[in-house]
Amino acid sequence: MAEGERQPPPDSLEEAPPATPNFIIPKKEIHTVPDMGKWKRSQAYADYIGFILTLNEGVKGKKLTFEYKVSEEAENLVATVVPTHLAAAVPEVAVYLKESVGNSTRIDYGTGHEAAFAAFLCCLCKIGVLRVDDQIAIVFKVFNRYLEVMRKLQKTYRMEPAGSQGVWGLDDFQFLPFIWGSSQLIDHPYLEPRHFVDEKAVNENHKDYMFLECILFITEMKTGPFAEHSNQLWNISAVPSWSKVNQGLIRMYKAECLEKFPVIQHFKFGSLLPIHPVTSG
Repeated sequence: MAEGERQPPPDSLEEAPPATPNFIIPKKEIHTVPDMGKWKRSQAYADYIGFILTLNEGVKGKKLTFEYKVSEEAENLVATVVPTHLAAAVPEVAVYLKESVGNSTRIDYGTGHEAAFAAFLCCLCKIGVLRVDDQIAIVFKVFNRYLEVMRKLQKTYRMEPAGSQGVWGLDDFQFLPFIWGSSQLIDHPYLEPRHFVDEKAVNENHKDYMFLECILFITEMKTGPFAEHSNQLWNISAVPSWSKVNQGLIRMYKAECLEKFPVIQHFKFGSLLPIHPVTSG
């Protein structure tokens, strides 16, 4: 047989197509307080907090008006929600989006619903619709728009805070924009933590900074002295630097949201955010 006519061995005829992931409908796995140990050891926890911290690093020192490029995949997301070739993932990913807008029976909303939206974005990253270089757009374009919608719903329907700790909590409804918003302000040339309780400073800078936008919304929704209706935030205004504020808020988020059974009992787990223990390496 001539050299050009030689047949390749059977095992190397052609590369096998990549296996299609087995997507599943996410379900609750945290039914009792002892189950919280499974959550803290889970791949879902590691992936979720890793996603939050990656975005935290991405927006550091940047204004909401910062110019950024958005990948082609992200543009496709806006146009078609999820591209056709990822249709199998839609039922799983959609669960987190549905969970992110509050409870229609209780008409309430809180950090657990906010976490569901962050999980939705995390899943879009895991299936490749969003990419690492979209991290600024994820916070400034997508998550910030989500905040705008939720604030409108909170005002329109007078939604009850879900699991609010009242004056001793950070905020009735949100937590993540305070984390990412404080990261934006790290090393700011003149705005310090003490300035966010200054009405003039907030009014002049809220369009650029997520943290200040949150403060403005609180003052619109609540009456009375800030130190009384938002004591925890008032205390934070005494912290000397935004980097310390940011680090403290990350610790607080883990302790007061991600490690609280009343919040995590509603979190759902699937193939993208699985309950199985985190895999090393």
